[in-house]
Parts: sequence; C-alpha cells; structure tokens
Amino acid sequence: MGMPPILSPDEAEKAVLLAAPRGYCAGVDRAVITVEKALDLYGAPVYVRKQIVHNKHVVADLESRGAIFVEELDEVPAGQTVVFSAHGVSPEVHREAGERALKTIDATCPLVTKVHHEAKRFANEDYDILLIGHAGHEEVEGTAGEAPDHIQLVQSPADVPGIVVRDPKRVAWLSQTTLSVDETLETVAAIRERFPDLLDPPSDDICYATQNRQLAVKEISPGADLVIVVGSGNSSNSVRLVEVALEAGARSSYRVDDASEIDEAWLDGVRTVSVTSGASVPEELVDGVLAFLAERGYPDAKAVHSAEESLIFALPVELRRDLKAAGRV
Repeated sequence: MGMPPILSPDEAEKAVLLAAPRGYCAGVDRAVITVEKALDLYGAPVYVRKQIVHNKHVVADLESRGAIFVEELDEVPAGQTVVFSAHGVSPEVHREAGERALKTIDATCPLVTKVHHEAKRFANEDYDILLIGHAGHEEVEGTAGEAPDHIQLVQSPADVPGIVVRDPKRVAWLSQTTLSVDETLETVAAIRERFPDLLDPPSDDICYATQNRQLAVKEISPGADLVIVVGSGNSSNSVRLVEVALEAGARSSYRVDDASEIDEAWLDGVRTVSVTSGASVPEELVDGVLAFLAERGYPDAKAVHSAEESLIFALPVELRRDLKAAGRV
C-alpha cells in the first residue's frame, strides 16, 4: 500500500458533500425512456407536447435523436405519434388529439395521474377544490383541466383571504407534486384557518422524490458555505431545492444547468460545498460539477444518504402494447 497523499492545509479543510438521493425519479426515468423507445420503435420523428421533463439537456439529447417538441397539438401533423409529457395534460388535450387522429402515448407520471383522479373524485362529490401550485405550470394546467368549474388556484398563503367558495363546509385541497413540502403545509394551514372543515387528499400529493430530495438537501445544508443545485430554471423542484438549502442554513445556494454556469467567485473563501440535483437531471451533469470542483482543489465528494429509493414505474400501456406486438419486450 502506498502512502496517502499529503494535503496542503487548504485542501485538508475543504469538503464536498453529495446528497443522496438526487437526480432522476421514477416518473422522469419512465418519461425519458418512453420517448427513447418510441423513437426506436416507430422511427423519427416522434412529437412530444411540451418538454418531456424540465431539463434542457435531456430535451436537447432527445431532439438530436429525432424527437420534435411542440407547445400545442396543432403543430403536430395529423396521424403522427405524440407523447404527452410527465407533467400531465387535461381531458381537453386528449379530446383534441382524438379529433386530429393522433397516435398518443401518455407519459404522465403516475403520481400526477393520482392527483387527477383525486380532482375528479372531489368534483364528482361537488367540493370546491383549492389547488396549491404555480400559475402556468403544465402540471397545474393539466390537473385544473380535470374539473375547471370546481378548481381554483392558490399559490401562497397571501392568496387565502381572497378565496371564494360556495359552501365553507365542502372545501378540499390538492397540490402540485413538485412543491416545497414546508411551504405547502404553511399554505394548507392558512386555508384551514379560514375553512376548518377543509378536506385533505387521501394521501400526500407531493411526490416521494420531491420530499426525499428536499430532505437530503436539509441534511447537507447546515454549515455549508455553498450549495450547488443542478437543474433547469423551469424545473419547479430544482428551484425549490435552492430555497430549501438556504432555509436549512446554507450560507449561499445557486442553481445551475451544468458546470459551465458555475461562477468562480462563488468559491471565494468557501470550504464546504454541498451538491445535489433536481428530479429531472441526468447524473453526468452532477459528475461535471464534481469534476469542476476537483480541478479547483476540492476533494472527492462524500455521499450523505438520507433515504433509499427503489420505485420503478411500468412504461405507458400504449407503448408496452406496441413493443409486445413488435416482439421487443
């Protein structure tokens, strides 16, 4: 055995902590594989409504393989194959696809589909539904589209005084799956103060991966001089991780799409750097950040495990059927 390397005082004091779990969740993995297998099976082009997941590197990679991303279905030629993103779509989008004879593959995350089912059930029972989430987010638009006459959006506790319902005793709440757990509970508490009979969803809407990644950031943020969150700016769960890191005690925290966006000035006087990534981020982007840090004298990262994840979702039924028919299962 050789002698361990002799570290300078500067290097000996530096540390890199790596959150675990981080990166791809089961829903994102399923959505990305869906587009890849659709391209292999049907050939290019395969159209995708909206970004399949909120990560520009994933989108660019799939585009290079022949995926065409569109904002709305009127951009898809009649009769072509279109994949619905992991964030879900409203019944109106399904109806439009049927009218235009599009072959659809629904890659909506099953945890988002669960929220859609809850929305329909509460609406059928004639509840006013308060949907906690961000205006304009695809997931919110898809869920709200399940029961537009019953759902109103609540973005924060500040919106609660303006809520108008038909019957204060028949109010339920749901949430976007990628929110901050703590902020959502704060909003729910404010709603319940106004409507004490508020009905909870049958199970927590915020997805397991979002919760686990927020828990992991809370583990690596206290005492950290800098927390780097790898993720795209339109990724709600990635943006939330920056906020959670600061709330948990990090001195500073920044979101980057990849290592090229790291500002050298962020490292001035920094000893401990913690690194994590959002639920739609490929691991090679995290590796790039760690390599960037290593080149600047930071040691190998120490993984901090806060939860284990083993969940896997089956591919969409439409794709599984066609793969089986083609003998590719």
